[in-house]
Amino acid sequence: MSNELSLRKRAALELFRQWHKNRKQLHPLRQLFWECTLRCNLHCRHCGSDCRQSAQAPDMPAEVFLKVIDSITPHVNPHEVSIILTGGEPLLRNDLETVGLALYRRGYPWGIVSNGLALTHERLQSLMAAGMHSITISLDGFADDHNWMRGHPDSYRHAMDAVARIAQETELAWDVVTCVNRRNYAYLAELKDALYNNGVRRWRLFTVFPVGRAALQPELQLTDEEFTGTMEFIRRTRAAGKMRVEYGCEGFLGRYEREVRDNFYSCNAGISIGSVLIDGSISACPSIRSNFHQGNVHKDDFMAVWNNRFQPFRNREWMRKGMCADCHFFRYCEGNGMHLHNEAGELLFCHLKRLC
Repeated sequence: MSNELSLRKRAALELFRQWHKNRKQLHPLRQLFWECTLRCNLHCRHCGSDCRQSAQAPDMPAEVFLKVIDSITPHVNPHEVSIILTGGEPLLRNDLETVGLALYRRGYPWGIVSNGLALTHERLQSLMAAGMHSITISLDGFADDHNWMRGHPDSYRHAMDAVARIAQETELAWDVVTCVNRRNYAYLAELKDALYNNGVRRWRLFTVFPVGRAALQPELQLTDEEFTGTMEFIRRTRAAGKMRVEYGCEGFLGRYEREVRDNFYSCNAGISIGSVLIDGSISACPSIRSNFHQGNVHKDDFMAVWNNRFQPFRNREWMRKGMCADCHFFRYCEGNGMHLHNEAGELLFCHLKRLC
């Protein structure tokens, strides 16, 4: 099937491109990730950061991160900057409530990304009492496949228990995220129904990129036909209107743009998304595992780095090489997601080329 775009879609993409160009110039910080730990209670086959149960990197002290937040606060409207605590598994820190309450009192909405294994009823209530605004739970299929992916025999049960608990909290923004792979692709429709019946109304799907442990698991990669089938599944599900399903912000999808996401594709890493990594590195999206760090909070002011050192993220003409060199969609894609580039800046793969 051709990846040529209709005149109407191309016109809409041009308007979005101009809006995004202006956003790059303004680069408003809207989402800040804190990689608060590399410890994890699972051993996932697709882990991009290759975390281990006993990570060598020590957790960043809460007071160090809050000092970063205090340096940012004079330059932003805290209510417009979402703080996401990630890892590793953030629930392994016993001071999340202390950090969360400090963020809440400073006016920042905050949330976590969790595998749900340690999200007991008591912990959920404690986090919400500390002002937690949002939570994402990872679930990668039914029991056999989820447990296989996560490397833990009880992972599925705990994840579904977490979903059931969260579904009762009407004031909490939440969703489920699923890694589509060759083991769960065949039953996406059944998984959708099961999630819906358990109260899920927002569901994000993504596909594995070959970084970290996932680079050693080629069987996790969908075929081109399955990748295209995933886009068709998302499009059909969105059209049905019962569940808000979307594909992750991984790459430009040609004819599927605005049909599998709420917005046109853009990689906002370093444009509106920043992160503080476990060692203090100032980076963009924490999914970027290559050495694209721009500074370190232990010696640099975050906002000075954000305003002055993120040009490789805001002007991506340097990505116009290799498979992107002569692509006439580059004006919309700009070289795909930053997390899909290796240490040398080379693109690992192109989503558009995978569409049949």
